[in-house]
Amino acid sequence: MYEELVSMLKSLCEGQSDQSAVLANAAALIKEKTLFFWVGFYLVRPCIPHKPLFDTEELRLGPFQGPVACYTIGRGKGVCGTSWQRAETLIVPDVEEFPGHIACSSLSRSEIVVPLKRPRDGKVMGVLDIDSVEVGTFDETDGEYLGKACEILSAVLWD
Repeated sequence: MYEELVSMLKSLCEGQSDQSAVLANAAALIKEKTLFFWVGFYLVRPCIPHKPLFDTEELRLGPFQGPVACYTIGRGKGVCGTSWQRAETLIVPDVEEFPGHIACSSLSRSEIVVPLKRPRDGKVMGVLDIDSVEVGTFDETDGEYLGKACEILSAVLWD
């Protein structure tokens, strides 16, 4: 399933550069192929002016498929913010056991977050966030193939 998804994503992105359109279609494709509860992107953006300026950047909600979600996430906060901070994929079998988990939906039980890294320097530009309603949904195979998907997206959008 993932090999087909990666192949379809390559074709879907070919010749495209509009960030919103590419990420919207990527979220739709992943959701359609996997049927996970929530699939979407959070993108690194400057902090909103009315927020305290302890950090200059935050993750802001981007294109997604699923129920409503949190608008912003700070660096090192929750699974997404921790993946961003560490610049690594995080697989969380049970979100209730993750310290500081941000519950955008009480139905979410497990989660995988994969960073989108700019190819030229490895800077994290955002994250792919996927939630499941079942505990223990994600494993290293998910991490491997979703990592490949994020490499494709990053090459199209930030190379």
